Amino acid sequence: MKYIMSIDQGTTSSRAIIFDKSANVISVAHKEFRQFYPGNGYVEHDPEEIWATQLDVCRAALEKAGITGADIAAIGITNQRETTIVWDKATGKPVYNAIVWQCRRTAPLCEELTAKGMTDLIRERTGLLIDPYFSAGKLKWILDNVPGAREKAERGELLFGTIDCWLMWKLSGGKAHVTDYSNASRTMMFNIHTLKWDEDILKLLDIPACMLPEPVNSSGHICDTAPEIFGASIPVTGCAGDQQAALFGQRCFSAGDVKNTYGTGAFLLMNTGSWPARSSSGLLTTIAWGIDGKVTYALEGSVFIAGALVKWLRDELELIETAAETERIAESVPDNGGVYLVPAFVGLGAPYWDSAARGTITGLTRGSGKRYIVRAALEAIAYQVADLLTAMEKDGNVPGIIKADGGASSNDFLMRFQADIAARTVLRPANVETTALGACFLAGLGCGYFGSIGEIDAIPCETASFEPHMAADERMALLDGWHNAVKRTLSN
Repeated sequence: MKYIMSIDQGTTSSRAIIFDKSANVISVAHKEFRQFYPGNGYVEHDPEEIWATQLDVCRAALEKAGITGADIAAIGITNQRETTIVWDKATGKPVYNAIVWQCRRTAPLCEELTAKGMTDLIRERTGLLIDPYFSAGKLKWILDNVPGAREKAERGELLFGTIDCWLMWKLSGGKAHVTDYSNASRTMMFNIHTLKWDEDILKLLDIPACMLPEPVNSSGHICDTAPEIFGASIPVTGCAGDQQAALFGQRCFSAGDVKNTYGTGAFLLMNTGSWPARSSSGLLTTIAWGIDGKVTYALEGSVFIAGALVKWLRDELELIETAAETERIAESVPDNGGVYLVPAFVGLGAPYWDSAARGTITGLTRGSGKRYIVRAALEAIAYQVADLLTAMEKDGNVPGIIKADGGASSNDFLMRFQADIAARTVLRPANVETTALGACFLAGLGCGYFGSIGEIDAIPCETASFEPHMAADERMALLDGWHNAVKRTLSN
């Protein structure tokens, strides 16, 4: 029997999961890596540490499973999106740390582009809003601020890539400089209609085209690993950004299907089929995946701080020791006591898109202890997702059942409150690692391990269902309190 290995490179940890043909998890290995905050709103990673931890967990997963590289039919890759790396083509050494998707250092550039009237052009070509979130500004910052970088780039000596591209370049021994359509669509440089890098945007940002990777399908043969890495050459046949991979892993194969991933951030995606739906409510149009040259699109709402809020309670406020405690603490009080926490630590994403917003806690009284703050933190995650659902409705799309996944979705209190505040059924699969599962499905489809999407859809999937029970007037009162808190957070 052969297996699929999913590489799941996230914002705070590198993970490897080995699946069998029934989508059962055979083994898992993960390792956290360092976060760097060199300035106000700055977030960076060490690209070499990302590679080292990812390689370690892949080898550890093989060892745990008692198998070798020869037993792996294919590798699927999924990754934190938008995070930007520039490295030397000859030496393979990064010229600067990876600038993470959360980083807000390029806000002045985004304001300048907006002032120049570039919003409509970029929105029409890329499906995205002008925001520091995306890769283009990060790449320009490196070229403008790292001594000698621009000159080397113009000579064709530097390469750019998001995390998927960096990993495939390393896995292939420097032979493959590629990215899949879903990751390319998050750079703010990729035309989602022509499936090519947009020459006008590259000229606008003064980015040499020779730095950019080749865009390819999300499923199909992409590259092969160098034999010395895993003891055998393994084909990489699947690749997608983490949120698109989760959409595929949740088997949202039909237009109108919706999933929300509760990870470091929270990301609500709706499959819109072959139609690149445009939002007038602050949502993004993005590529979900490309298979056999055919692209599926999605409408996306992005929340920057979700599960990271629980980590903040643990590491910065030291109110909890483990994430699991939050469920018990939140349930120990009857309500939020009027306390709202708006986690705008790196600005607010959809539907507000305010990079200058900063976090606030409102409604504090003398009796507001840690239990209320912990509960307010969990509720904040659900409120932000409810805002995304409202934005989708304003655009004429009516999301039905929400398929939930990601680490924070294991919190039953959060799932119950999400169902109540969104007035929708929430379904959570028994295996919440749907991002890695999506990479497995894409890779398996790409190498023939799975014969069709229909075969994948037929694999049994046990789910837990959370139904809404909150009265409408109570729900509206809570949402009013949340929106009042958000107004105090916004910069304008």
